Amino acid sequence: MAQLFHIHPEHPQPRLIKHAAEIARSGGLIALPTDAAYSLAGVSGYAPLLDRIRTIRDVDDRHHFTLMVRDLSEIATYARVDNVQYRLLKATTPGAYTFILEGTKELPRRLLHPKRKTIGLRVPDHPLALALLEELDEPLLTSTLILPGDELPMVDAEEIRERLEKLVDLVIDAGHCGTDMTTVVNLVGSQPELVRAGKGDLAALGLEAPE
Repeated sequence: MAQLFHIHPEHPQPRLIKHAAEIARSGGLIALPTDAAYSLAGVSGYAPLLDRIRTIRDVDDRHHFTLMVRDLSEIATYARVDNVQYRLLKATTPGAYTFILEGTKELPRRLLHPKRKTIGLRVPDHPLALALLEELDEPLLTSTLILPGDELPMVDAEEIRERLEKLVDLVIDAGHCGTDMTTVVNLVGSQPELVRAGKGDLAALGLEAPE
C-alpha cells in the first residue's frame, strides 16, 4: 500500500521532505499537492515512470508531460527560450502556469512529444513542491492527477491513497489545494497560444479567455 505523509503546507517538515525525496530517487511515484491541483510526480531519469503515469491517466505517448523545476534559470536548461519568451516567463513564474517549449538536448527523447519535440515546464508556487525540488536538486516529471472518466483532478489524499494504493508509492497530504489546473500556454511559435485556461491569470500573458 502507498505510504501517506501529512506535511505542513506552509512549513514542510524537513524530515518528511527528505524521506519523500528518497522515495522519488529510488524510482517511486508520488501524488503531491501543488498550487494548481494534485500531480503525479517522479524523478525524470526513471523511464518506467512514464508508463506508470500513462497507465493511471490512460493517455498515449502524445500526452505532454511537464517538468516541474525550482526557478526560471532551470527552465532555460531544459528548453530553448528566446528573449521575448524569457520576459514572459519572468513575469509569470512562479505560478499556476505550464509553458510548452521546445526541449533541449539535456532532455531524454522519451520525455518529449514524439513529433513536436516539445515539453511542458512550470515553476510551482507551493512551499511543499518547492521544498521537495530543492531537496532533490533536480526536476520532477509531472502530470495532473485526473483519472479516466473524471472531469476534475483528485483533491483528497485519503481517497487518492484508496484508489491508487497499488499504483503509487507515496501520497502527500498538505491540505486542500483545489481543483483548478494550470493555465497551459504554447510558446512555440510567433505568438503565445492558449491551450487550456486554468488558474493562472490570462491577463499576465496578454491573452483573453475563450468565449
